[in-house]
Amino acid sequence: MSAEAVQGPLPRCEISWFSALCDDDYEFLGVPDAALRSSWQHCRDIVMQAETGGFDNILLPSGYALGIDTTAFAAGIAPMLRRLALLMAVRVGESWPPQLARQIATIDQMLGGRLKVNIISSDLPGETLASAPRYARTTEAMHILKTLLNGEPLDHDGTFWKLKLDPPRIGTVSGKAPQLYFGGLSDDARDAAARGCDVYLMWPDTRQGVAETIADMRARAARYGRTLRFGYRAHMIVRETESAARAAADRLLSRLDAAQGAAIRAKSLDSASAGVAAQAALRENAGDDGYAEANLWTGIGRARSGCGAAIVGDPDQVIAKLNDYRAMGIEAFILSGYPHSAEADLVARHVLPQIDHGLLT
Repeated sequence: MSAEAVQGPLPRCEISWFSALCDDDYEFLGVPDAALRSSWQHCRDIVMQAETGGFDNILLPSGYALGIDTTAFAAGIAPMLRRLALLMAVRVGESWPPQLARQIATIDQMLGGRLKVNIISSDLPGETLASAPRYARTTEAMHILKTLLNGEPLDHDGTFWKLKLDPPRIGTVSGKAPQLYFGGLSDDARDAAARGCDVYLMWPDTRQGVAETIADMRARAARYGRTLRFGYRAHMIVRETESAARAAADRLLSRLDAAQGAAIRAKSLDSASAGVAAQAALRENAGDDGYAEANLWTGIGRARSGCGAAIVGDPDQVIAKLNDYRAMGIEAFILSGYPHSAEADLVARHVLPQIDHGLLT
């Protein structure tokens, strides 16, 4: 029986796609392909595919060592979009928050008010900050951004920034700070999310793991007098039949060299994080076929740091899986697949028409 049949109509959810700004697009996982390398043209085409396909939003990821610059790309693509929102990732360690606030407000104006921000608790390249102070800095940054982008004067006496500023002249279309999306599994990360973000993002996990994380984060946010919304990041492999979807998953890994996969995982700046460790554990505890539970395949994690599992199946199975997450409290999905343009088309045709979706407001 479906989640909707058990609980009644599910609330509308936001469905986002992913543009591979960080050199993360393949036909065969772990095998570099010059045609799929991050570039303005290639990543632009993925975004326009998502716009045409009817997705609500698209994540523009960010990595200092990989790919192309996210903020510059967001500014370049914004005037080309008619309805798609942008979820622009920003690395806190590389930013001065007042300047970042002006960049966010400017790009939001260019988009007609459709910008959202994915906060990443990063180091400054070349430096390493321990977990607790790094997330404390991230909490300060979210407070500064929200204050200035809400059009309020800032009087901040923090550990990392001491600032007394009027808000920038330019503001967002709404006059309010855009929604801040944020993810992380360590205690420090969860505390930062509970204090400052609006949408808490999770990487793939078992159904029980998702439920436990949602319950924990709701309790943490409540201690600060706040509520959170929840998002789920996953890869997709959807085909007309389950056997065809599983065959596509097998094909994706058919040329993967184990050493190359390990090198790709290690190259990511977050390769030692609690979230990455959890993805590795999910993969290690999966069955011999790589499935951690029905339709949740962990093979992608063999050559990818971070989000390391895919929802695999026929359209009915994939939709049921997404609706199950929705019934648990997930309101936003950030989906991707390899190659990203081709899989976006399949998800747009087989999945989007069957789900009530739209931008989180």
